[in-house]
Order: sequence, then structure tokens, then C-alpha cells
Amino acid sequence: MRLAVFCGSNPGNDPIYLDAARDLGTAMAKAGIDLVYGGASVGLMGAVADAALAAGGHVIGVMPQALLDKEIGHRGLSDLRIVGSMHERKALIAELSDGFIALPGGIGTFEEIFEVWTWAQLGYHRKPCALFNAGGFYDKLIGFLDDVTSEGFVKAPHRAMLIVEKEPEAMIRAVQDYEPPVVIKWIKTGQE
Repeated sequence: MRLAVFCGSNPGNDPIYLDAARDLGTAMAKAGIDLVYGGASVGLMGAVADAALAAGGHVIGVMPQALLDKEIGHRGLSDLRIVGSMHERKALIAELSDGFIALPGGIGTFEEIFEVWTWAQLGYHRKPCALFNAGGFYDKLIGFLDDVTSEGFVKAPHRAMLIVEKEPEAMIRAVQDYEPPVVIKWIKTGQE
């Protein structure tokens, strides 16, 4: 199994985020799960990769040439794939991965997890999508998503597709046990 991990290229202000990245990378390697990620050596990205490698894991990084030119690429990975653009990066990560986990991060992390979750909602894939809620980082987002659901913009089964865990072993179990719902995307089609 290969899991993509989306996360910050910064470490964040609370050390719990770095600890969570290291714990997840270690747990994935110990479970025999390959890590697929953005290929950076910095922030949470570097921490999750370093931990997986230190625990004997296989780590695939995918990085656009423009970012590699800025010398943030991780040079110690099992496999570093260089692509031409961010679009190619996301497409290759999605192709290589059997599921997606978002650790804490910023705009890029949010965009990545929301994109693959949207694809799952539309039926383009049946892979698990998850938030690693280290230190309650995603609590406000989870509350907002629950509000969006109660306001009728997301169906409850689609909201339930997004796994939320805060411990690495529980996350791995939830992702491995994931069964996607069978539900039509649209709330009301006008023909009901």
C-alpha cells in the first residue's frame, strides 16, 4: 500500500505538528506502507519523510523542477521524481497513491486534500481521504464542514467520507478499513 501525505513545508509553531509528522512516517514504515509526498526536505514534509526512511520505509517524492531548483528537494529519498508543474505533481501523487492523508499545513495542503476528496465525491476514485488532526489543528475546519453539511451543500455520506483521526495507528487502521459510500453526488437534481 502507498499513502500520499499532504503537509506543510513549514514546521508550524507548535512542536506537536513535527511530532505528529514523525509519528505518522514511522507508523507507516512499520506497517509496510510506502509514503508518497511532495519531495521537500523542509518542514513537516521533511519530518514525515525522514521518519519513514529512518524506520526502513520506502519514500517517493514528487517535485516540480522549479522547486528543486530552489534546493528544497530531499536528496535522500528512495525515489525522487521530477515533474514540470504543480499540476503534474498532484496528478502523479494521485496516480501513485492508494489513499490520502493531510497533516497540518497551509493553503497547498488544504487545496490538495480538498481536490482528492472532491474527486472521491464525484466517483473519480474510491480511495480514502483523511485529516490527521494533530493537536486539534483541524477542529475548526471539521466544525465548518459539519455546518456546510447541515446547510445542505454536502451530503452526510460525502462528509463522512473524510476520515478524521489524531493517532497514527488509528489513522492507518481507518484508511486500510475504508469502504467508500455509494451515493449520488447531487443533493437535489430537480427530478426527484
